[in-house]
Amino acid sequence: MKLVVRVKLLPTPEQASALGATLLACNRAAIHVSRVAFEQGVTSRNELQTLVYAEVKAAFGLSAQPAVRVVKKVVDAYATLRANLAAGNLGKSGSKRYRKAAGQAVVFRPEAAQPFDDRCLSWQLDAGTVSIWTIGGRLKGLGFTCSPDQLKTLVQYRKGESDLVQAGGKWFLVATCEVPEQPVYEPVDWIGVDRGIVNLATTSEGANYQGRRLGRYRRWQARKRTELQAKGTRSAKRRLAQRACREQRHATHVNHRISKEIVAVAQRTGRGIAVEQLDGIRERVRLRRDQRTTFSRWPFRQLGQHLAYKAKRAGVPFLEVDAAYTSQRCPRCGHTERANRSTRDRFCCRRCGLAGPADVVAGVNVRDRARSAWVFVTTPAPAPS
Repeated sequence: MKLVVRVKLLPTPEQASALGATLLACNRAAIHVSRVAFEQGVTSRNELQTLVYAEVKAAFGLSAQPAVRVVKKVVDAYATLRANLAAGNLGKSGSKRYRKAAGQAVVFRPEAAQPFDDRCLSWQLDAGTVSIWTIGGRLKGLGFTCSPDQLKTLVQYRKGESDLVQAGGKWFLVATCEVPEQPVYEPVDWIGVDRGIVNLATTSEGANYQGRRLGRYRRWQARKRTELQAKGTRSAKRRLAQRACREQRHATHVNHRISKEIVAVAQRTGRGIAVEQLDGIRERVRLRRDQRTTFSRWPFRQLGQHLAYKAKRAGVPFLEVDAAYTSQRCPRCGHTERANRSTRDRFCCRRCGLAGPADVVAGVNVRDRARSAWVFVTTPAPAPS
């Protein structure tokens, strides 16, 4: 499986200036290549490279391999655009948004990430440095820093391209790592995980990861955001962007911690992990105006992604099951009714009287559906007669 490791670069002011000039030149070249690809309708990488290779090297000061990487970057951008149009992620065919996306060339920001392969970038992991090509010459001995776990992953599994990224005035390298997958074991049972807003995750065992602290933190950030928006100065806008990144990092850290604990419990006990399939929930749910901001910033999808890839890396079985009525169904008698959950926190079956925390009951329903789904998944198909 592919993972990415993001390390922070430690350039001197001169090195940072060279990196900035390199990103600017590469993205100016990418805009030119994108315009050529759009105007001539070229989608083949080899054909596009034949058209623009010499011009990109001469006009933008790129060496051979960076010019090749720029062409590949443009081809990948158009492939992603076509996939998003086909999937309806940019609106229906004929809509204003769809026409705007399909009717103009892809544009790259001046500081957009630039991929480097092993011909343009080499790692000295023992010394904690990299050597990277720039338009002003090769930078050698450029230091970086990362956690011990990240360094171990880089040493063992780094393979392929690394992206040079500038974010918040800092420089990063995002390295691709090919981590071998562990064989998935046969689970003795399942841990059902119910995701929510008040409680970020609740398992069928009763483990509860509350979102109260995250909610307080986000409300505090919202108040600060309102104050800065009222000022409207350039400094306020810069601080707004910094706060947005800080809030996102905080939520990501919380999701990493929760998913790591759940996967560790499942691996230690030989069980699998099951979650509700929540794709399209933003389109299905109607909310009051005061609920929309909270719901739109709810990081449930990221938590599911963290659970999925951590489980895959550890060899833990992972399933997504139907989310319909998991919070209204009684796991003992099967009675399903909205009145079973009279409040957000409590569940009480109107037929058999089973009562308990609503999120735990939902987790139990997710676990039970995973048991049935796993039997179906692992049952071999009948041989054709």
